[in-house]
Amino acid sequence: MSSPVSYKLEGIIGVITVNNPPVNALSQPVRQGMLDAITTAQGDDSEAIVIICEGRTFIAGADISEFGKPMQDPFLPELLNTIEASSKLVVAAIHGTALGGGFETALAAHYRCAVPAAKIGLPEVKLGLLPGAGGTQRTPRLAGVKASLDLITSGAPISVGQAGKIGLIDKIIDGDLRDGALAWARELVDAGTSVRKSSEQPVPEFDAAIFDEVRATLAKRARGQVAPGHIVTAVEAAATGSFEDGMAKERELFITCMESPQSAGMRHIFFAERQAAKVDDLAKDTPIRPVESIGIVGGGTMGGGIAMSIANAGIAVTMIEISDEALERGLSIIDRNYAGSVKRGKISEEKAASCRALISGSTDYDSLAEVDMVIEAVFEDPILKKKIFGQLDGVCKPGAILATNTSYQDVDAIAAATKRPQDVIGTHFFSPAHIMKLLEVVRGEKTADDVLATVMALAKKIRKVPVVSGVCYGFIGNRMLRPYGKTAQLLLLEGASPQQVDSAMESWGMAMGPLRVFDLAGLDIGYTARQALSEEEKGDPKTYRIPDLLVELGRMGQKSGSGFYAYDDNRQPTPDPAVDGLIKMAADDLGVERREIQDEEIVDRLISALVDEGRKVLDEGIAQRSGDIDVVYVYGYGFPVSRGGPMFYADNIGEM
Repeated sequence: MSSPVSYKLEGIIGVITVNNPPVNALSQPVRQGMLDAITTAQGDDSEAIVIICEGRTFIAGADISEFGKPMQDPFLPELLNTIEASSKLVVAAIHGTALGGGFETALAAHYRCAVPAAKIGLPEVKLGLLPGAGGTQRTPRLAGVKASLDLITSGAPISVGQAGKIGLIDKIIDGDLRDGALAWARELVDAGTSVRKSSEQPVPEFDAAIFDEVRATLAKRARGQVAPGHIVTAVEAAATGSFEDGMAKERELFITCMESPQSAGMRHIFFAERQAAKVDDLAKDTPIRPVESIGIVGGGTMGGGIAMSIANAGIAVTMIEISDEALERGLSIIDRNYAGSVKRGKISEEKAASCRALISGSTDYDSLAEVDMVIEAVFEDPILKKKIFGQLDGVCKPGAILATNTSYQDVDAIAAATKRPQDVIGTHFFSPAHIMKLLEVVRGEKTADDVLATVMALAKKIRKVPVVSGVCYGFIGNRMLRPYGKTAQLLLLEGASPQQVDSAMESWGMAMGPLRVFDLAGLDIGYTARQALSEEEKGDPKTYRIPDLLVELGRMGQKSGSGFYAYDDNRQPTPDPAVDGLIKMAADDLGVERREIQDEEIVDRLISALVDEGRKVLDEGIAQRSGDIDVVYVYGYGFPVSRGGPMFYADNIGEM
């Protein structure tokens, strides 16, 4: 088998080329090939060496197929030390992305150049790890402590323009990267430029207080995660000691992270997310319908967020509302959202303007006659939804995909309101839709394969994480949320306060406690959904009496200024004695004896409720695999990624 790494002498420049598609991952053959090439170059007529990659990217990181397996020689730190020790000047030429071990490879080179569109990053923290081949040691010597901590603890990639400003990229190459990199290497040789080892550079001056400050920030931002704190310790070692001691500390902390249950959970989600995008019984060659324009029915918060997600991907959107006033209100929400994104630096003003220009509005359904897809995003009223789909059936062109954003309702019943049920599918976005990554794709009984394949591809294009669900009340996420929510209501009646329930779950790692979640979503949504159920379907009144009473008092949640909590103008919650009184009254009315409840019991009962229902979802074939459920809960419901999702957690509870 030929090596994925080649070496060629071009004049005075030795060129090491990596060709390991699709992302030039650092597999064992790549590491061995690079080690052989750099060793060969030390004894030939080259005066400088360029490391470059074929295909669409520089080395984009480790080989994920090697995760969880014993590492084989040569180890990456050994390879990078050999590169840095080269007696001949080494230039890394970057295009696409240089991530993780790929960027650590570039840091071991003596100089780095890149095309303007390239990005660099050290994303290991997202897998519960830290850079383990010198990333925490070389980066601060080039970029300084603060910039390094920002880069490594966030795990987010940055542009080469940003990287250049902080000293991580030395030259930006306009035009062909290979030609430009070789020409620059020759210039460096002609100028007598010496080898420059990152490991030998002094760390720029820093304020020693920064380490404790960053630790305090991370304790809030990455609550309960150990890797971010270990990253701070490793960078601190770089700033206060020798390179050799820092590398030893980095290796020690890397192994600690790698062996931790947190990293196991985060690596599980990494693989589960990729697996979730695959539909087991869908042929790989299933055709994709063109989707160049999309209509959205409903211009509320959800419809506006969906419109932004689609426009941000460069697809034209037509939003339909019932009146000019409602349409204007919906478009103004979109305007405010874009303005907020610009203000927070999430998007440039030019990009926001170009995306906003793709969104138009109308009160006439005939405006949807030629769109390729329509997403209905109106209130959770099954009668209204069926009426809308009947209208869409008469207006939309043959082959247009008709999608409902329902959170709970029967997609098959909605499809039956049309003469084209094969074109109907569920697309359950999560609020706020322009920010949340999860998209439950609900496959109806008659949904055509090419419709499913098209929507899965569209999800990727609009940067969502798609998970396929079968049809049932609430699909995967909200179906599991019902027993979770019911258990929370029982805990309230039995003696816990709303703030105790939420605090226990948030301390355990949930992004938000269940009662705050219900207030955020709107208590009226569940209330309205329950009205469509029989008494038998509703179940035990103990599990919904409190939220029903709150809604009937006008307490809808954040939107009305009160729900389980009272909310100020900034939507910050405070405990409300009136709610405590209402809970006690309901407990008395229902004959529930109240007692003191410990936080551990709260966590155990709530997580057990999720897991038990998750197993039913699997048994009934609503979800394809347990990992899909974990992805839904991590990306849609704030389940701590460091615990790997409810199903993974249940399988590994003794270790986590």
